Amino acid sequence: MTRMIRVLYQLFDLHHAALTPLRLVAEATQATFRHPFVPASYTGMGRAMAAAGELIERTTRRWGKPDFGLNITHIDGREVAVTEEAALRKPFCVLRHFQRATPHSDPKVLVVAPMSGHYATLLRGTVEALLPAHDVYITDWIDAKLVPLSRGRFDFDDYVEYVMDFIRFLGPDTHVIAVCQPAVPVLVAAAVMAQTEDACQPRSMTLMGGPIDTRVSPTQVTQLAETRDIGWFERTVTTSVPVYYPGAMRHVYPGFVQLTGFMSMNLDRHVGAHVDLFKHLVRGDGESAESHRRFYDEYLSVMDLTAEFYLQTVQIVFQEHNLPKGTLEYRGVRVDPSAIKKTALFTVEGELDDISAPGQTVAAHALCSGLPETLKQHHLQQGVGHYGIFNGRRWREHIMPRVRDFIRSHERAAQSRRDVAV
Repeated sequence: MTRMIRVLYQLFDLHHAALTPLRLVAEATQATFRHPFVPASYTGMGRAMAAAGELIERTTRRWGKPDFGLNITHIDGREVAVTEEAALRKPFCVLRHFQRATPHSDPKVLVVAPMSGHYATLLRGTVEALLPAHDVYITDWIDAKLVPLSRGRFDFDDYVEYVMDFIRFLGPDTHVIAVCQPAVPVLVAAAVMAQTEDACQPRSMTLMGGPIDTRVSPTQVTQLAETRDIGWFERTVTTSVPVYYPGAMRHVYPGFVQLTGFMSMNLDRHVGAHVDLFKHLVRGDGESAESHRRFYDEYLSVMDLTAEFYLQTVQIVFQEHNLPKGTLEYRGVRVDPSAIKKTALFTVEGELDDISAPGQTVAAHALCSGLPETLKQHHLQQGVGHYGIFNGRRWREHIMPRVRDFIRSHERAAQSRRDVAV
């Protein structure tokens, strides 16, 4: 087994390469049976052949990192151009800024994207909804297989340090939004900054669907972590990057392993979605087919994580529950969330979340016992699962407005305190 894991990456790449002829035939089939000069393209059989070609091509493709593609937003009913720029670069992350063409004194928001297999572009809908009323930055984590070994390791403490560095770069008027996995390191970062009386403590933090205390409401994800020791995870799901990548020999948790795990949790739903795509294509339902493409173009695009970060996260968050137990340390110093007294806290959960179930995120309120109740808020969104918390209609119409109002209320409160001081 250990020997097999060592060549896991090579086997995956070999499998992908072996499917290249099939993929090329599928692409040719699509092109042929969708060409307007081919009479068969107007028949049911022709549409079925083109649909089958697309399904084969899409399920054998190697998906690269998508673009954010957020070039415009709308402010006060006017279309405003948006420019994506790299505000700060670090070995494992680029802090991206979505610069709006018109000057607005809107709250500064740092969206901390999860480092859990998918790219930060998974939060495209999150950023898009925030843009009209916020000055938005996001952590764009870099695929670990592309980072040379010479750039060093990246573990849980490094993640926390990156978050603090980005907050300090943006300043004390920063509002942080953590989506899913980063809820824990963001809370740790806020606690460490409070304990050291850092002048750049964030004005607020919003934790959305994060595993603060996974003991509260177990899920399939937490149960898997608790039934295996950390050695099993290291032996079974981590491997070394092949020599033909920039990050050659780096020990990683491959993105394709994470994707396989996600797909297997809801395999029937994913198979059904692809069957539906075939039906949409045959019927000529272009809108439904395009909706499927948009979702899976993002969902199937995955990146590698450093093995040390992945294994430490499994152990700290899902096995030992160090943060809620009060035993978590950052760089050798115990983390004390009760030290947070200035950073307002807003937690968001989804009623149907099967990854970070209701109860796991709101547990942050008990840990932040030093915060007055006036600086705390919680929202449970009915009828949504994990992805519905930060993407889709309910995010745009129900959750985002609450996040926006929470941020603005504490922005106004800070301004009032400054006016009194003057």
